[in-house]
Amino acid sequence: MLLELDLLQFQPRLRLSKSGETAFVFDPIRRKEVVLTPEELLRQLMLLYLLEEKKYPAHRIRSEVGIEVNGLRRRCDLVVFDAEVKPWLLVECKSPKIALNQKTFEQAARYNMRLRAPFLIITNGLTTYCSALDFEEKKFEYLEALPEYPV
Repeated sequence: MLLELDLLQFQPRLRLSKSGETAFVFDPIRRKEVVLTPEELLRQLMLLYLLEEKKYPAHRIRSEVGIEVNGLRRRCDLVVFDAEVKPWLLVECKSPKIALNQKTFEQAARYNMRLRAPFLIITNGLTTYCSALDFEEKKFEYLEALPEYPV
């Protein structure tokens, strides 16, 4: 199920800067400026959506979480942890130029096999999918909205 998220509403809240020809955006989770790429722009817009719209707690969110998949180092764009500091939601961001297809879903699923978060979001800013995963039953379902953070 395709979600309708208005991420561009958060663009005015981004803290942008420039050094020479390189543009940067301040990441409030990593507390530093990072190079502004199309994927980073989307990651920051999604992060603001999670913080401001969904009210997910900032201290439970991590950007660029390193994992190992098939012996290779990879990074998950955003991971939200529950109160027990277990992965609860994984967000995989792609450039708006990249269509979300089976390959994209498989990449995110491989990342999540390591984390085992019960919720998975895949977005390119234009298209967003959120699914609930049941690892025991080995099935998933698309959701009509992002889940509310567990209190």
